[in-house]
Amino acid sequence: MLLFFFHPSITGATFDSAVKMHGRVKVKSTAEQQVAKQKEREKKLNLYTSATQAALRKRDAGELDNEALEVTAQILTLNPDFASLWNLRREVFLHSGKSSVMKWLWCFESPETHDRNGNYTLNEENFLKRCVRISGMRRDRLQKLYEAPCEPIVVARAPPKPEWASAIRGVNCGVLAALAYSEAPECQYHLEISWEWSEEGVTLNKTGVSGYSTVENWQHLTDLYDRNQIRLGVTQRKEKYMKHCRFDTVWTAQFIAYAILMRKLELVQNAFLTLTQSDQSAWFYNRWLLGRADHPLSIRSILVSVEEPSVCVSFSQPVKVQDDLILFLDGRPLMVSWKTPEGKEKPSLLWVCNLPKERTKGLSAQCKFHVVFNDGEAEKECVLYPGQKQTWFCNSATEEHIFRFDLSEGKSNILQHELKSCKELQELEPENKWCLLTIILLMRALDPLFYEKECLSYFDILKAVDPMRSGYYDDLCSKFQMENAILKMEYAEARVIDLAKKGLTRLCHLDHLMLVTHMDLSGNLLKSLPADVSMMRCIEVLECDNNEISHLPGVWNLPKLEELSLQYNKIRNVSDLQPLSRCPSLSVLHLQGNPLCESADARAELEALLPHVDSIQL
Repeated sequence: MLLFFFHPSITGATFDSAVKMHGRVKVKSTAEQQVAKQKEREKKLNLYTSATQAALRKRDAGELDNEALEVTAQILTLNPDFASLWNLRREVFLHSGKSSVMKWLWCFESPETHDRNGNYTLNEENFLKRCVRISGMRRDRLQKLYEAPCEPIVVARAPPKPEWASAIRGVNCGVLAALAYSEAPECQYHLEISWEWSEEGVTLNKTGVSGYSTVENWQHLTDLYDRNQIRLGVTQRKEKYMKHCRFDTVWTAQFIAYAILMRKLELVQNAFLTLTQSDQSAWFYNRWLLGRADHPLSIRSILVSVEEPSVCVSFSQPVKVQDDLILFLDGRPLMVSWKTPEGKEKPSLLWVCNLPKERTKGLSAQCKFHVVFNDGEAEKECVLYPGQKQTWFCNSATEEHIFRFDLSEGKSNILQHELKSCKELQELEPENKWCLLTIILLMRALDPLFYEKECLSYFDILKAVDPMRSGYYDDLCSKFQMENAILKMEYAEARVIDLAKKGLTRLCHLDHLMLVTHMDLSGNLLKSLPADVSMMRCIEVLECDNNEISHLPGVWNLPKLEELSLQYNKIRNVSDLQPLSRCPSLSVLHLQGNPLCESADARAELEALLPHVDSIQL
């Protein structure tokens, strides 16, 4: 049933001429009113068309004057998406010699320049504000708006301190309009601002932007960030700001790294409680805050084996080695050729070279091996004592905090408080996947071994809440469990690692296992042994029973591998074991429970493929 309402402002209207819809009174127009409105629309359209044609005629005729600015302003106020008219305004500024208007607000000119061009700058600033507000809340229109002026109108250098300059120090031209938009109180939008960093124009050098300290510039960007409700676009730009800052004192760097970080961690806690579950920006930002920065390039370990003879060098980052990695023996360079374990020409964490046999024969005295990369950017050395067949020097993952934070008491208290808050939120929103994942990350940041069991229980809850991403969570859990196992191995000062029955779906950090001699991977969910297994240069016994392994791309060129167990996997063809032919020390191979064993010719084919293996169990 339809209900009709009368409104006091309606006079002479029939009963059915007013209807209330969505809380508003809708009045049906009469035929005369519709005709009048149509004429009014046509009149406005004619004015808009004539103004547009006039502006384009001026551009074609080269009449770049103030009238062109006025005409384009009238049109762009109605339709800010007109890119050609933004270009015309740029040409007017360039042609009229007002190039200082094309600079930045805080790059101050002399008073004379301010007197000449100040009005133009302020007018352009106010004009851009109006255009942004008129453009509405649509992301695509805002994107076009601030990208359009970014090229044609590099706004405003003249006024010493404009009204809103403090909110936009440290950003480039196109951001002017975007920030005007962001200052509207009703605006809560994902700003994705285009930043440009160069030696010319706006730079963040030495103490910051034009007389402001690094901390002040950071604070201005923080204020902008706070007004925009922790939006991811601004977050990414803050990260870029950090990379381009040049800290003038150690205290300043520590201030940015500690005080600001702690403030942001506190800020995201508030956002967790106010934003909806569908808004992921605060959670992404929190994960960025909790993430570890890339470790600087260094040589983590060096392994020298006289038996092969060979030298293995492990880096903290993948590098491509040519002639910039030099090996010295007792201070004398050796002519060697470096290669990756898998033999591919690509950046790698591990590089291997064969030692010249004439230089390693009869090494009875103490000798020192020294490797230098890229003219001293990274180097490492180790000493081979008389009677030794192998020597190494390896950085500690525990001492370098590779898998966890080096937390002070203050940082630890902040993270503990955030963990408590997230657990309280999880009780209120038990199906909030971002909250569950953040709890896991906080536990990893605080103490990965102390919270190991609790992290696993949260992973189970997370996979139940978000089953569509269970594969990702399995891989992430596998990564964390391998990190824990490496830490335990180092604390025990052992060369044996136990990863059995961990539910592993992938293998990670194998470059940290270069010295491991025995690894147990039984009872997991592995489908293959990846190429990175070839980084385990000292592995002697490898157990991979009760997995889902069907091929072995990484188990090759392992010089020390003596025993390999692959029982109850999914190996179907003898050809799948081809990589084992490159393991010269392999003597025992266990293959019971594989589909391969059902073939009558399997043993004969295996003996032909692997003649150096003494015992093949089927």
